[in-house]
Amino acid sequence: MELAQAMKPTIVIVGRPNVGKSTLFNRLTRSRDAIVVNAPGITRDRHYGEGLVGQKPYLVVDTGGFEPVAKDGIFHQMARQARQAVDEADAVLFMVDARAGLTGQDREVAAELRRSGRKIWLIVNKSEGMSYAAASSDFHALGLGDPLAVSAEHGEHISDLMDIVLEEFPEAVPVSEEVVKQPKIAIVGRPNVGKSTLINALLGEERVVVFDQPGTTRDSIYIDFERAGKPYTLIDTAGMRKRGRVDEVAEKFSVIKTLQSIADANIVILVLDARQEISEQDAHIAGFILEAGRALVVAVNKWEGLTESERDQVKRDGARKLGFLSFARFHFISALQGQGVSEVLRSADAAYVAAMSRLPTPKLTRMLQIAVQQQQPPRSGLVRPKLRYAHQGGSNPPRIIIHGSALDRVPDTYRRYLERFFRDAFKLTGTPMKVEFKTGRNPYARGEAKHH
Repeated sequence: MELAQAMKPTIVIVGRPNVGKSTLFNRLTRSRDAIVVNAPGITRDRHYGEGLVGQKPYLVVDTGGFEPVAKDGIFHQMARQARQAVDEADAVLFMVDARAGLTGQDREVAAELRRSGRKIWLIVNKSEGMSYAAASSDFHALGLGDPLAVSAEHGEHISDLMDIVLEEFPEAVPVSEEVVKQPKIAIVGRPNVGKSTLINALLGEERVVVFDQPGTTRDSIYIDFERAGKPYTLIDTAGMRKRGRVDEVAEKFSVIKTLQSIADANIVILVLDARQEISEQDAHIAGFILEAGRALVVAVNKWEGLTESERDQVKRDGARKLGFLSFARFHFISALQGQGVSEVLRSADAAYVAAMSRLPTPKLTRMLQIAVQQQQPPRSGLVRPKLRYAHQGGSNPPRIIIHGSALDRVPDTYRRYLERFFRDAFKLTGTPMKVEFKTGRNPYARGEAKHH
């Protein structure tokens, strides 16, 4: 069986409110709003994503979204998710504010972090325009090593910071683009949506081999199984049952374990509960699956016993809050009764085939020409971007590279139009698609632009 490459390290940002945690998170993930939900009751803030600053890949988690208003100490009041994030981090960026100086809350956070046993990096933010000594002098008292002065807002020293933090972690291993004969399927979702029941339904009476992934300390369980003669590996985050803590763990939902499972999988099955409203957490996890480029199937569980009007409401709620997953197949199932489970797996197979598709350059370029004929990119001032030809730049997810002129002026709305167009043209159901633009260095481009 193919073993996973080294897991991406998880970097967690902590600190009291208003020190700049979200600004640093946005800087590290180079966040765009393209994948964020815009629906009532769903915040536009994201708290976890793929790290894009520095030489090595990593996951980054901002605990800022989990903090209630502090009353008598930030760590004592912090939601359980944030403390759990620290427990499961590979490294913690503890952020303080150079302008405000050292506070009592900073001391409390530092004391809690020292007890956690994690690798801690002390980050002094808002240090722009200050000497290193002025920015950092107060914070040596925390006993967490030399402070690192940065400005998240201005991007000062952020790249250097991440090179230092990531130095001890392994280099990225290039992922083979050959179709894996035994694809890994991550089953993800909030507590009590029926992940374990779905896993049991998928496994049926097959012989199960459970093993811990070599070389990792993660609690996810990897299960080999066969169905209809095809081998798979399930990544089961619901399978975390530690000695003597069953009740607590049954209620525990670790965002970090979910992110790690998504990153390590070839296909993700996102399990939702038809009897609960789609939550902010569901939408954020869905957004991360899209950002990670994973093949996806959505299984809406506990469908049995719902009235027609209740089922209609569930479908409307899904279309409104998860509209950005329109590329994925939605299945309405009863894992308990085994209804719809085989269809979920068939869709997972199809999504993986789509994710690994080879798209010939002549056909891609022809489809690009048709897409432009149907809807030209909008003008930017006097210039209209020219899209000349396209070729495939990678798989899982399919990456399409488009060449032309003035492509830096193509808006995200048009990029998303092209992604939908290519997905429909090649019938790629169940996989995200990435469209990237490359503008050629044409010495006549400026003169050419005047004529169009």
